Amino acid sequence: MKRSGTLICSILFFYSSVLHAQKADTSDTRYRPLLHFTPKANWMNDPNGMVYYKGTYHLFYQYYPNGNVWGPMHWGHATSTNLMNWKHGPIALYPDSLGMIFSGSAVVDKNNTSGFGTKAKPPLVAIFTQHNEAARLKGTKDFQNQSIAYSLDEGKTWIKYANNPVLKSPGLVDFRDPKVAWNTAANKWIMTLAVADRIHFYSSPDLKNWTKESEFGEKAGAHGGVWECPDLFPMKHEGKEVWVLLVSLNPGGPNKGSATQYFLGDFDGKVFHPYSTETKWIDYGPDNYAGVTWSNTRDKTFFMGWMSNWSYAQVVPTTTWRSAMTLPRELRLEKTGNDLRIASWPVKSLLPILSGTAISKGMGKSPYELFSKIKPSGVPCQISLSAALHSFSLRFSNEIGEELLIGYDQQLNQYYIDRSKSGNTAFHAEFPLKAVAPRISLADTIKLSVVVDRSSVEIFADKGLTAMTALYFPSGAFTKAELISGMPFKFDAVELTYLGKR
Repeated sequence: MKRSGTLICSILFFYSSVLHAQKADTSDTRYRPLLHFTPKANWMNDPNGMVYYKGTYHLFYQYYPNGNVWGPMHWGHATSTNLMNWKHGPIALYPDSLGMIFSGSAVVDKNNTSGFGTKAKPPLVAIFTQHNEAARLKGTKDFQNQSIAYSLDEGKTWIKYANNPVLKSPGLVDFRDPKVAWNTAANKWIMTLAVADRIHFYSSPDLKNWTKESEFGEKAGAHGGVWECPDLFPMKHEGKEVWVLLVSLNPGGPNKGSATQYFLGDFDGKVFHPYSTETKWIDYGPDNYAGVTWSNTRDKTFFMGWMSNWSYAQVVPTTTWRSAMTLPRELRLEKTGNDLRIASWPVKSLLPILSGTAISKGMGKSPYELFSKIKPSGVPCQISLSAALHSFSLRFSNEIGEELLIGYDQQLNQYYIDRSKSGNTAFHAEFPLKAVAPRISLADTIKLSVVVDRSSVEIFADKGLTAMTALYFPSGAFTKAELISGMPFKFDAVELTYLGKR
């Protein structure tokens, strides 16, 4: 095992008022992300109905417009042409006599199987769970049912189907979060539905009439809590089709609370056959939940998660708004030894907006101060490094002694995010933790990319084989970044890259 090597660090700073046009509020400006999607105001959780159509990415999301904690759910709506610049739209779906609008998906019905549009003008169809709280309070078990709505103006307005619900609960309490996709081989729509602690698969020729096909998960994966927000989609690896099944779990994540696991296998239009039933996590951090992929993106697979955790989501120290989404990520399949894994990476739409100049070369002694020439104040950054396999950490800190540590422990072969001294952590007992994740790569060189925003960090290790996401809430902006190691290290280059003019 090598004990020395070269560290190559590039630091990329973004002025994301260009990226993310949204007004900052007066009370929470220091916490509102600049790179990540947030609602203009009030409560947000799961991403929903993510679909790409005619050059536009649609993001719907669980939304309560009348408060900053969870309440009667609506579908909020935003659109983008590049997954980074988001335009807020009006609320898409409101609760009605059948219940609140819980999580679900949206599809382009290009063959007009539903009959809502025409082949020349196909409809967008949203499929979602309606939660009837009054029925739940009466003690009934069939208070969650699946309904649909359609749009004939490319997602701007929505009409609910007159004969909702299209799939009624068979007396099961947790019966929700439909993810629907067209299966070409089976020539039918497939619905992937979360039911208690497993998945049910349904099929339909027209999005209105559904038949149960099979179940999966009774003895597979993690079962520390309820299964939610599933997603089933194919990907390619070395020319072979591999089916991916995402399943969110609450609680029972690898670092407590909420998290999203995945399975790889085959799907024959009826039954999902996993290659393995072991637990694998798409993100090991504490703050990536309910993530799903955009539909209708052809050979690309784009993913986004809710950047929070149900353990403390309603008590984090923001007031006028609550919650953000992760950076959108592109997923791919990667082989490590004999094991096949999902790897994730921020979308490429970040790259064209960057420009910069190398400002530092030479030797460094630990701690090596990365922000020694220019000290940003609350400006997001990305730090990418390559190093030989040994322990190190990145320390972000401010003038009042708060710090965020991100690094690799060689003895334990783990990456970590330590936010125990990062600022305001007292609002929940489980928040000030040191989150850890296994190093999955078998290479003898570490590659790490860290994206730091005002109140969040996302790390992508070894080309994204290990990903972690975590929130933090400092009292003041981190203005200092240091690379710490038990040995001297040499930088080939340090590059500061800015978006726009300072």
